[in-house]
Amino acid sequence: MKITDIKIGKISVPLRTPFKTALRTVSRVEDIIVEVKTDTGHVGYGEAAPTGVITGDTTGAIVGAIKDHIKKSLVGMDIENFEEIMIKLNRCVVKNNSAKAAVDIALYDLYGQLYGAPLYKLLGGYRNEIITDITISVNDPDEMARDSIDAINRGYDVLKIKVGKDATKDMIRMKSIRDAVGYDVKLRIDANQGWKPKEAVKLLRKMEDAGLDIEFVEQPVAANDIEGLKFVTDNVSIPVLADESIFSPQDALKVLQNRAADFINIKLMKTGGIYNALKICSLAEIYDVECMIGCMLEAKVSVNAAVHLACAKSIITKIDLDGPVLCSEDPVVGGAIFNERKISLPDSQGLGVSAIKNIQYL
Repeated sequence: MKITDIKIGKISVPLRTPFKTALRTVSRVEDIIVEVKTDTGHVGYGEAAPTGVITGDTTGAIVGAIKDHIKKSLVGMDIENFEEIMIKLNRCVVKNNSAKAAVDIALYDLYGQLYGAPLYKLLGGYRNEIITDITISVNDPDEMARDSIDAINRGYDVLKIKVGKDATKDMIRMKSIRDAVGYDVKLRIDANQGWKPKEAVKLLRKMEDAGLDIEFVEQPVAANDIEGLKFVTDNVSIPVLADESIFSPQDALKVLQNRAADFINIKLMKTGGIYNALKICSLAEIYDVECMIGCMLEAKVSVNAAVHLACAKSIITKIDLDGPVLCSEDPVVGGAIFNERKISLPDSQGLGVSAIKNIQYL
């Protein structure tokens, strides 16, 4: 099964409602699709989410990295030589993690097809069903409370609340939501680097004192402030999850060695795909630190790959893969089955994607 071509396209999928965080507001998923073609007729599908404000990867950069570097390095290689392919993929261009992730996902899809098995079974096969949270965008407190009630009515019992735009207002937001949903629902908060370390500690202690029962706080401080992240972890009772601070296995090792967070978040667009995500899982297992798997605003191709990884590994205990259910339509045929909070995997080969509708080829 030799690689003969890598085609690039684009999809545009509207969201149900605008997605708002401390960093950005988005109304559509505008992602890059790759198709890795082979001499046997098999096709592997991958996806990259341009998220310049987080990864630094724009649409143009992703397309350029694949066309000018990745494609030239991989065409002609045999999927059986998988380790060599992955080494070349990760060395052919510096950074550009989202571009690498798209191709990595497509290659793992072909790897599963080569051996006639669902990818999650080849990677560990721990389970075939997971439960995700759903994200509540940052808005006025009353609107966030209404959105939270709507999510509960759809069957969700774990909500991830976006905060970080205004510390004083964040406290009001969380009180409004907790009062609205009661205490049978788990609340996670994601500050998206929105606070300073001392500000984070002060606010989180207030939330503790108010009895808001927060499951954990995600990335309370700037991504490169590992000392600040550790300061927050050491000075509040609410567990801390590192997200933007961790792109590579080396980043994960630094956070783990310094005990700078209680949990770590794996996102394929940050790690450059499944290959490096597996290394982070192994490090987390060594340090006995549980992982969450998350996504950017992505359609189902790349989130589907994250589902396979989550189903393969027991160290991944927290799931934040709501990207497809935030979309108002699904252009992907096959793959994981998203039934609101419940995500399940069929026994299709590879990643199980058979087609993607409405691709605009580039």
